[in-house]
Amino acid sequence: MLMGFAESDPTAQSWVAAFRDALAKLGWSEGNNLRVELRWSAADPDRITTLAKELVDLRPDAIFDQTTPVTGALARETRTIPIVFVYVADPIGSGFAPSLARPGGNITGFTYLEPTTGGKWVELLKEIAPRTTHVALLSNPATAPPLEFYMPSIQAAASSFAVAATAAPVHARDEIEGVIAAQARDPGCGLLVMPDVFNDANRELIIALAARSSIPAIYPVPFLRNQAALSPMVLI
Repeated sequence: MLMGFAESDPTAQSWVAAFRDALAKLGWSEGNNLRVELRWSAADPDRITTLAKELVDLRPDAIFDQTTPVTGALARETRTIPIVFVYVADPIGSGFAPSLARPGGNITGFTYLEPTTGGKWVELLKEIAPRTTHVALLSNPATAPPLEFYMPSIQAAASSFAVAATAAPVHARDEIEGVIAAQARDPGCGLLVMPDVFNDANRELIIALAARSSIPAIYPVPFLRNQAALSPMVLI
């Protein structure tokens, strides 16, 4: 198992627990007929690459992984070991499979978003902040699915609402504050926090900075259920 999140992430820990519980219900138990090698990448591109090679070198019977960059790293390491992914937005565009119906190769799994969702994010942002004239798409190019997956629907919705949509790339945690502060200087700016394991791993900081800067924001997943009142945002 290669997880895209940090070991300290309680949500990711709950997913691992659910996975192990499901295996046990199917008759697979660690120490009996199952051995699990679990690694946590903490959304670090270099660590993802290192751990992908480490796990493939162990020659497991199968690999379960999470997130687009993790799946990509494993795909580069093996074309024979079966890989099952979750939390991947665009498996076709990312090159993991030629089609959803017939994935072929050694990689299959579950996708959780589809491209037209991007337009709905823009629509919701305009609903909660009608004065929005510019939406910044926050993501880390090294860990996020390609923006091209969402851009047709985002651009179509933005055009219909007379809103400009531009990328707001961030490459490290210490860059987040500066990027959000730059957007906050535009009184008509809204923030769209893109699906991205880097954004997920830094969700507390992103939410706090957006709240402090009073930027209306849309988050594609329920980042922090117990802090939903921190800023004008919608959780979907």
